[in-house]
Amino acid sequence: MDLLLDFTAASSQFPVSATVLLLVGFIAAAGIGSIAWYNSKRPVGWEDKERPDIVPEIDKE
Repeated sequence: MDLLLDFTAASSQFPVSATVLLLVGFIAAAGIGSIAWYNSKRPVGWEDKERPDIVPEIDKE
């Protein structure tokens, strides 16, 4: 029984690190997706809206 408790105590860092990794990945995906959405063609009704200052301008070739 002590061996099982030692194993679970030693591996308790995995869920925390996995949670942090998923959180950072989600924030990165949301940020990159937002930049891509703002740089895409505007949907109907959004053509005259201004681009936020935080979104970089990307040249389309």
